[in-house]
Amino acid sequence: MRRLFLTALIGLVTVSAFAKSVLVFSKTAGFHHASIAAGIPAIIKLGQENGFNVDTTTNSALFTESNLKKYDAVIFLSTTGDVLNDEQQEAFKKYIESGKGFVGIHAATDTEFDWPWYGDLAGAYFSRHPKPQQATLHIIDHSFIATKSLPDTWSKFDEWYNFKYIAKDLHVLITIDEKSYTGGENGDNHPISWYHEYDGGRAFTTVLGHTDESYTDPLFLKHILGGIKYAAKIK
Repeated sequence: MRRLFLTALIGLVTVSAFAKSVLVFSKTAGFHHASIAAGIPAIIKLGQENGFNVDTTTNSALFTESNLKKYDAVIFLSTTGDVLNDEQQEAFKKYIESGKGFVGIHAATDTEFDWPWYGDLAGAYFSRHPKPQQATLHIIDHSFIATKSLPDTWSKFDEWYNFKYIAKDLHVLITIDEKSYTGGENGDNHPISWYHEYDGGRAFTTVLGHTDESYTDPLFLKHILGGIKYAAKIK
């Protein structure tokens, strides 16, 4: 019995050692979203339920080539402002170039405005937003893993970002109907979530995730889980 227990324990350690791993990075140098505190345990739980390891940090000093090699994707969870210095930026750039993944959630587009490479990776730069309110989303691609569980139209309460820059090579997954709320500034093709291959790596971004309630919403959790699986190449 003891030998069977030890064999099972070794098997669990082996699974953990070879499982995919992601790093949740939530440093803020500008506005700090209270929902970060809800998002971190939610993503940890997704990892536990779906067989991937999750580490979390606000420490940008961990952005070194040697440390980042441990992870299959890095999740920028409502980061804001200038969160990486020049050396850390270069390490992260090399990480993406090596074929790894990026996931941007909500304020990830409100980050690193003076680093154009990051803006193209994330896919957009935030400009401003109206007050949080209910709005109608249109899912325009149900074939992708992050949207296959979503309805054709999705009514959701969140904080809706307008963008001063949107990259050109994005595969847009979700758009917002600006007629369904007040304060939209990007017109008929106002993206809310997208993915693309970029500079050797894979990037998924969703502007959803401002509210605490998002991180208990099954549809939203399936949405970000799909994005993580895409970025980290999790089957």
